[in-house]
Amino acid sequence: MRQPVPSPLRSFYGRVVLCVAALALLTTSATAQFNGPASTNSNPEINRPVTLTTDNAVLYPPVHDALLAAGDLVAVHIFAQGDYSPTVRIGTDGNVLLPLIGVLHLEGLTVTAAEQLIATKLIEAGIYRNPQVTLQITEGPGAVATIMGEAHGIVPIIGTRRLLDVLTSIGGLPATASHVVTIHRSGQPDPIVVDLGNDPLHSQLADIPIFAGDTIIISRIGVVYMIGAFKTPGIISLTPYTPLTLMQATALSGGVTFEGKYDDLRVIRTIGGERTVVKLDIKRVLYGKAADPILQPNDIVFLPNSSLKSSISNGSIGTFLGVASLLITVIAIH
Repeated sequence: MRQPVPSPLRSFYGRVVLCVAALALLTTSATAQFNGPASTNSNPEINRPVTLTTDNAVLYPPVHDALLAAGDLVAVHIFAQGDYSPTVRIGTDGNVLLPLIGVLHLEGLTVTAAEQLIATKLIEAGIYRNPQVTLQITEGPGAVATIMGEAHGIVPIIGTRRLLDVLTSIGGLPATASHVVTIHRSGQPDPIVVDLGNDPLHSQLADIPIFAGDTIIISRIGVVYMIGAFKTPGIISLTPYTPLTLMQATALSGGVTFEGKYDDLRVIRTIGGERTVVKLDIKRVLYGKAADPILQPNDIVFLPNSSLKSSISNGSIGTFLGVASLLITVIAIH
């Protein structure tokens, strides 16, 4: 028959058990908090869609009056009067010297305003009664469209050209380019944003006119960074205009490991220079109990390790508990 454990040993036994329990609790709560280099204010709405331009008056203007700039080479013509057709360049002072008129300041004027000014000067000089003046920019800053960003180039524009034609002239969009295109246009207060998509029919609908002086911005589609308790952490390149959700990115990263702290996944996103951190429970997303967010370019998905799970996985907790159990057994025997 086993002898009862003496009171001092029972007291020591109780202290050992409390130490083991305390160690387990300490291990569970020892997970370091992840703090980014910028603000970590949580923002539950991490998907911010791009606002596309839908006003047809902006997308397809009936006319567009280009502004004249220094360096532009302009050709002046009068309808039915072939003897007056000077071609002059606007100087750095914004002036031109025209036959029968003299010096005129054209920089900053629209093409229409310049035509009206030249016609007025010709009438005042007594040369023509009602001249129908046309002015055309043939060379210079006001005669091209500039493409910047992931694709870049300078494309001559005489009159108007279509967006797809302009992009084709520089070799098209590279695989890393976004299909959402931003166009800055002189006289237009807000940028024009169109979505070419990946469907040719849809692209035709977004094939808007491009005018001389337009600047076309092509952004990079970007990548997503997967770090932490994923089987194959690394970088995932986004396919042009194909949404990538958290679950899809997790699958591409081989899934989560046992050591992952599933209820503490963080999506780190920089918006307008401010870093935001959104905490998610990846198991709830996996089982459809929480929305599967769409990741954006340059998102960082971080799944920290659980210290307790890591200890169990590498055997340190098991070894400690084994030693504690052996000690308790030895004490009980004696």
